[in-house]
Amino acid sequence: MHVLVSNGAVESYPYTIGNLRRDNGNVSFPKVPSDELLEGFGMFRVAKVDRPAYDHTKNIQEGTPVLIDNVWTQVWNVTDATSEEIAERTANESANVRAQRNQRLVDTDWSGLSDTTMSSEMTTYRQALRDITNQAGFPWTVNWPSQPE
Repeated sequence: MHVLVSNGAVESYPYTIGNLRRDNGNVSFPKVPSDELLEGFGMFRVAKVDRPAYDHTKNIQEGTPVLIDNVWTQVWNVTDATSEEIAERTANESANVRAQRNQRLVDTDWSGLSDTTMSSEMTTYRQALRDITNQAGFPWTVNWPSQPE
């Protein structure tokens, strides 16, 4: 990941070696240009920074790199999500958890066929699956019950 810098200001980000070749058609670059060569054209590596942990109440977007101790460094901008964004994310996550729950129920439907007797453990497990939506942290924190053998 690279940045193109002109007069100390970011001109383009992200910027690739392909971009550099396109923008400098009269220059013959080696297959793998050195950092020194790239810097001569104002192109610098950008040090990666871990993306902040997911939080459905926040919007996380990559920003423009900044120069920190002579190293161009990746930046993450974190802003509060709108109530509409939070509601949409919650609805999507609820649907996802319900789909997982429904699949787990389908996977154990065999235990309730007319030629088998459902064990009390399986009955308890299946009821716990149905009660997932009543958990305090639903849909963001779900404690899945363990399926009996």
